[in-house]
Amino acid sequence: MNDWPNRDQGYGRGSAHPEPEGARVMRHVQRGGAPRPPAAPPRASVPPQQGYGYDDGYSEGQVYGGGGRGRGGDGYDDGSYGDQYATRPAPNRGRQFKRILGTLLVVVLVWGVGTYFWADSQLKGEVDLAKVIERPEAGDGTNYLIVGSDSREGLTSADRKRLHTGSAGEGSSRTDSMMILHTGSNGDTLISLPRDSNVEIPSFVGSDSGKKFPGTGRTTKLNAAYSEDGPELLVRTVEHNTGLKIDHYAEIGFGGFAKIVDAVGGVDIKVEQPMKDKKSGSDFEPGTHTMNGEQSLAFVRQRYGLAGGDLDRTKNQQKFLSALANQTATPSTIINPFKLYPTMGAGLDTLVVDKDMSLFDLAGMFWAMKNVSGGEGKSMNMPVSGSVNGNLVWDKAKLQQLVEQLKNDEKVTVSDE
Repeated sequence: MNDWPNRDQGYGRGSAHPEPEGARVMRHVQRGGAPRPPAAPPRASVPPQQGYGYDDGYSEGQVYGGGGRGRGGDGYDDGSYGDQYATRPAPNRGRQFKRILGTLLVVVLVWGVGTYFWADSQLKGEVDLAKVIERPEAGDGTNYLIVGSDSREGLTSADRKRLHTGSAGEGSSRTDSMMILHTGSNGDTLISLPRDSNVEIPSFVGSDSGKKFPGTGRTTKLNAAYSEDGPELLVRTVEHNTGLKIDHYAEIGFGGFAKIVDAVGGVDIKVEQPMKDKKSGSDFEPGTHTMNGEQSLAFVRQRYGLAGGDLDRTKNQQKFLSALANQTATPSTIINPFKLYPTMGAGLDTLVVDKDMSLFDLAGMFWAMKNVSGGEGKSMNMPVSGSVNGNLVWDKAKLQQLVEQLKNDEKVTVSDE
């Protein structure tokens, strides 16, 4: 005998009876070995009943018409439960950080590229080293000839008086300081060439006329070569008297030098002994001084009143330029546009370089000078053995050894003592 209620009796959804018979409450009773109906599917997948007039008793509570939260009035799930009570996902902070970092990188890249092209457009590549004849063979590493000229370009009468530069006219400029900077894999070396060095003026081709002037064995002060035919003859003279090939040339005048110092907020220099000179304007007591542009120019130009004369002067120049490079190449200057652009603008305003020098070469030069200042390189004067007619004579034996070490990019062991 089958104990399951007769479906024709109308029990379940749509039945006229107020509640099902007691037999329908025993959901798990099996009679006569009849197979158990399959389990109801998950709630989300139960399709709404279309009112067939009967209920199979396995609808998980739908027998009574429901009325539960998120269900329709007829007792079945209308799918709104999950929509109303779903929790929003937590924000992905890692993704937000990456987005912000990416934006910053784009800004820095655009700023850096813009700065590069701006600075590159300001470089004055006016020196043509292709005009230099009979050049030595190139060695390892890179050699820069760094020149500080007494050019008054861009200075007013008041500036010349304040900076004690005198009033030399156009075409009468001379080199006030000269240095060879060698960069390589065995440390950087900065070598000062005293302006009063006794050198031979070799044969050369005029930078403007293109005419070749034969060498006559004439000797004179090194800085005279610049005044005779400019940077090209100076490079030719340095190469002829040292045997070292110059790869790049960089020159800055009085005005640009002073403006750079002021742009970085002054340079700290330790003065070892009292310095006072009316011609240069220097007036310093022993101790550490934060020098502005005017004071810095006086410090590097003083040559009178120093025990070693021009040799002590070149040492002061090395000391100051290394300190300036060390202070300029710092994060506080590089990442601060209000400090970087005035500094670069001041330097590029009067900086003259060779036609092949790029900003990367220029940056390499300054970083090498910073390394020398930080003790990672060597600074020295050109070794001298005496003087003739008031001019300093280079020590030929030490010069040959020094040039050989530089050409082979070896660690410099030569002393200027």
